[in-house]
Amino acid sequence: MSTVVFEEGAISIDAAIVAEGFAIEPALVQPLMHEGKITSLYERGAEQDTGLYRLTFFHEKLCLRLVIDATGNIIERSTSDVGEHQVRTPRRKPRR
Repeated sequence: MSTVVFEEGAISIDAAIVAEGFAIEPALVQPLMHEGKITSLYERGAEQDTGLYRLTFFHEKLCLRLVIDATGNIIERSTSDVGEHQVRTPRRKPRR
């Protein structure tokens, strides 16, 4: 079973994966996303990276980056400290 699901133009990921990257409880992920305290960026691979996707999550000073294959399996995972000034803010209002 894949850890990321692509469905009708949307991406679903288990909150436990995001929580592990930020060392928080999985139950906190969704509320923090709704509050705009966890933001994300989705990128589709091109050229030699066709068929790969990169999901990047930002929380406080941390960045969690996941590279996903076309079947939804995580093939690369990293967490790094990006500092206060590099954390991305959401481009749109969080859903309520």
